[in-house]
Amino acid sequence: MMWIETPPKLIETSIFTRMPDRYRRPGAASRWADANKAGLPVDCFIEGPAFDRDGNLHIVDIPFGRIFRISPGGEWTLLVEYDGWPNGLKIGRDGRILVADYRHGLMELDAGSGAIKPLLTSRNSESFKGCNDLHIASNGDVYFTDQGQTGLHDPTGRVYRLRTTGQLDCLLTTGISPNGLVLDPSETVLFVAMTRDNAVWRVPLMKDGGISKVGRFCSMFGTSGPDGLAMDRHGNLFVAHASLGSVFVFAPNGELSARIRSCAGATTTNLAFDPAGTRLVISESATGSVLSASL
Repeated sequence: MMWIETPPKLIETSIFTRMPDRYRRPGAASRWADANKAGLPVDCFIEGPAFDRDGNLHIVDIPFGRIFRISPGGEWTLLVEYDGWPNGLKIGRDGRILVADYRHGLMELDAGSGAIKPLLTSRNSESFKGCNDLHIASNGDVYFTDQGQTGLHDPTGRVYRLRTTGQLDCLLTTGISPNGLVLDPSETVLFVAMTRDNAVWRVPLMKDGGISKVGRFCSMFGTSGPDGLAMDRHGNLFVAHASLGSVFVFAPNGELSARIRSCAGATTTNLAFDPAGTRLVISESATGSVLSASL
């Protein structure tokens, strides 16, 4: 019997929109860039795309503490600029906008007024290392990563669950730069991108609220690693890789089925499905571009 291997499908992207020049800040100093980009100047670093029910895309600009709304036609509106480093953003089914802020923890944004307020800033009076991304479950529970500067040298990154009751559960304390995260369609397994491990971990959720038998779902390569994650309704995992200029698509059994290639830079950091689930948008942070791929 001959084994015939099907190569991963290659899907191309196009540029949906780029951050307008009027919002870029060339040469501006940023303590975030000093720590995370080796001091190199950045005029923006977009991340955390998320659609609202009207098809507007929301996106963050980490080093300058900004959150934007982008219309379906590609028009940018600055919603808020504040003293923070918004890193991840998600919009709940009720329209609530939550932000994982690297400096302040979990925040909540009122898109109408532009007001942003703290939701959760510490655990047991201890500040977070540096929150990175979040995922909102169907019941309203919020899963989020506390990445900080962790890595193979310091595998102490954390993954939390904030229940709707206010109870905060620490699910993982040994993360190797935990980043994007997403639940599978049954919401019984949590997938977490461990950037400096260059892998995605599979975290089974137990009925008693704990976790068990955590393993590597897939291992990757490159100078950075997997960043943002998304899951389609069929259980296919979409992984944005922050140094390979690609989104990799893994079948539920872990087989690589497709590669979505950036038409701009190599820093593909995060991604989101449009409300119809037929188009994927990807933040390419090096050029400040939002890419689009038809599914």
